[in-house]
Amino acid sequence: MAVSKGSSKRVGFMGISFEGGGQYATVEVHQKEPKMLVSDVPCGMKVLDLKLDRTAETPLAEQIRIGITAAINNGVLAPGARLPSWLDLAAQLGVARGTVKTAYERLADKQLVVSCGAGGTRVTDHPPKIALSEPSGAADALPPLYQEFLSGAAVFQNGVPASDSFPVTLFARLRAHAARTEVHAQLIYPDPRGEQVLRNEIAAHLALSRGIECRPSQVFITAGFSGALGVALRVLRAEGRSAWVENPGFPPSRKALEIAQVSPIPIPVDDDGIDVAYGMQHAPDAALALVTPGQQAPTGVPLSLARRVQLLDWAARFGAWIIEDDYLGELQLKRRAAPALASLDGAGRVIHIGSFSKTISPTLRLGFVVVPAALVPRFAEAVMCLAPAPGPAMQTATAEFMREGHYMRHLRRMKRVYASRSAALHATLQAMDYPVRPAGLGVLLWLPEGARDSVIAREALAFGLAPSPLSTWFSPADPQRPGLLLGVARASEERLAAACERLQQLIRQYS
Repeated sequence: MAVSKGSSKRVGFMGISFEGGGQYATVEVHQKEPKMLVSDVPCGMKVLDLKLDRTAETPLAEQIRIGITAAINNGVLAPGARLPSWLDLAAQLGVARGTVKTAYERLADKQLVVSCGAGGTRVTDHPPKIALSEPSGAADALPPLYQEFLSGAAVFQNGVPASDSFPVTLFARLRAHAARTEVHAQLIYPDPRGEQVLRNEIAAHLALSRGIECRPSQVFITAGFSGALGVALRVLRAEGRSAWVENPGFPPSRKALEIAQVSPIPIPVDDDGIDVAYGMQHAPDAALALVTPGQQAPTGVPLSLARRVQLLDWAARFGAWIIEDDYLGELQLKRRAAPALASLDGAGRVIHIGSFSKTISPTLRLGFVVVPAALVPRFAEAVMCLAPAPGPAMQTATAEFMREGHYMRHLRRMKRVYASRSAALHATLQAMDYPVRPAGLGVLLWLPEGARDSVIAREALAFGLAPSPLSTWFSPADPQRPGLLLGVARASEERLAAACERLQQLIRQYS
């Protein structure tokens, strides 16, 4: 058998005959850039492509295993084919016998080969490996629903706090101290409900800022809002039933209900918040209502007192649950924030969810849920088995941040910053003759009928802008009014004029 020559140094050569199919294999082992150079292979014979590179970081035993595994999966080595003894293969490859033995043992562990004693080492009878086809588009791409959350720091981005006004050095010191303490702490499982110090601080804070009277035992620490919602839906066991959702409303919340096999029923929103009468008329037997009563997302209107009483009465009479998404907490820019809906709950039907994503940072992945006393045991079981609280160090640092009064001072400062930026953005857009309205920590810009708000939002990313298209907030089955929700947290006043001019160009282009 003739073998063509390579330019690099040849360290070894083998020509091996395998029983059980008459396969032939020829291998050149090169010091660098190994490749198989074969000619005059008998017609119809399959060649074992075994490559070794002594300069690679991958151990030689692993290289041998990979090569033989590929030959088995590709059909070069058929079931029953006999491999050379590890002594023979080691001699012909110029490697230690233990190296080949290790490779064979790994193949046996994977049940690809079996030792048959005097019959040698043979390929096992196994189903052929089928290559998985790649789905259309990037394999690791998130659905469009979530892509705007990962757009990075951008002007008009929603759902994030201002990064230029946070006491970074102070919080970093608290985190570092908490991390050092955690490393030296006793190695035991942390409380799945959350660290007691943080639950105490949250209970005290909610009593002062949101009017909620609760015990720390009713507070559970979660992985952000999504973690809290996921646990709540598990506990309520509403599969196969329906739930009221605001229309327009937060798209991921609507999707979460669908994943939990709960049918979302879109309920219109007006200047008083969710239309409870409409919900009672069209779906009185819904298992739950998912609402944002403090500042409706995305319109920013608070749920009126009359609607609050009406909603609580419906839940008490029909045995339904209310999940309160208090996503902005007390961050009301124009006046003191209305008390939380849970503060009026006398029947124990409201599950209150909050987080630190918009007040401290979304990178914390830190949220909390306050549950009625009757649900505490069920929530405790759920978090213990399915969704325990995040790492203790982050919780401890956040608790200390609150205990020392830094959190309240930070919130007061943020209100002033956001109010100034909101007013500046509102005035700039009004000067451009756009119909706008304040909406929580953003400004809602209405677009003319036919405007492609999703296209505008997508194209804006290339210019460092991240508005949220309003059409995606509506139920897909209902009429969708185009618009853009512009967050104010990242809209610093020195960048505002240029950002609005660029946005105006995109609106003209796609309207």
